[in-house]
Amino acid sequence: MKLSSLKSGRDGRLVLVSNDLTRCTDARRIAPTLQAALDDWDEAEPHLRELAQSLEVGAAPVERFHERDCAAPLPRAYQWADGSAYVNHVALVRKARGAEMPASFWTDPLMYQGGSDAFLGPRDDILMPEDEKFGVDFEAEVAVITGDVPMGVPADEAGAFIRLVTLVNDVSLRALIPDELAKGFGFFQSKPSSAFAPCAATPDALGAAWQDGRLHLPLEVTLNGKPFGRANAGVDMTFDFGTLIAHAAKTRPLGAGSIIGSGTVSNRGADGGPGKPIVEGGAGYSCIAEVRVVETLLRGKPETPFLRFGDRVEIEMRDAKGHSIFGRIDQTLRRYVR
Repeated sequence: MKLSSLKSGRDGRLVLVSNDLTRCTDARRIAPTLQAALDDWDEAEPHLRELAQSLEVGAAPVERFHERDCAAPLPRAYQWADGSAYVNHVALVRKARGAEMPASFWTDPLMYQGGSDAFLGPRDDILMPEDEKFGVDFEAEVAVITGDVPMGVPADEAGAFIRLVTLVNDVSLRALIPDELAKGFGFFQSKPSSAFAPCAATPDALGAAWQDGRLHLPLEVTLNGKPFGRANAGVDMTFDFGTLIAHAAKTRPLGAGSIIGSGTVSNRGADGGPGKPIVEGGAGYSCIAEVRVVETLLRGKPETPFLRFGDRVEIEMRDAKGHSIFGRIDQTLRRYVR
């Protein structure tokens, strides 16, 4: 089943969405918000599934589903922890900063805890007081939303606590990252509000594409109307979501509604080296930073600019039949005016 939060108050109005993303039905008689449903998932899930089935067969009250009306599935969450499961991406970005990558990065996931009090909806603009000065970049990722996760859960059991899967644009300010990390205390100003897809889906709704804690489908990224990335989220994912959840829960329990990100989806090239742009037959990239590193390696300097005001980024994933699974993140960078 697929769930969404229509914009209403701080936490949205929970609806069930049809598989083809054209219709929805109000779910507030079961749970007023997605967070409320997650808090009492064992009780709420059977009723939500029954309502989802009624929606599909035309037996539930229906309203037209418009992605523009959506907030993030969880407009605010108790926790947002973003991993870096695609070590190829980590290696490339660190190379751009002139930082060597420790061997442990292949065996122990990176993870940071980001702000989760003000997520963006799928059609909300990215607002920045500066554009080129900050180095605004998008990062296309897959994310999971958990139930209550006990502390110390093993990786091979952690996948059972995944309730929903969705997509995220983890906006990054590349010009602020180096100095901030040099302080030795992690990201803060360099990680503004992230944006999420219109819908979150239960793992079973993903069919055969969901295997081994990974989502084996291309993640489509379009920049200003041109294909930018088609990296397969199931390929080159060093750490599956069970491993990421176990890492996050090593020394603390995770509350229901915790969101765990995959990190930027990234594929190596066919020769094992950096991936190629789509126009050269490659899978492209899920962020601008990667293509800038590749350009530097090949031609001595980066050529692709970071986002400028008016630039538009779209992020989407389609099933084997070409149908959108989660809906589309579609954002434009605009100047913030207080």
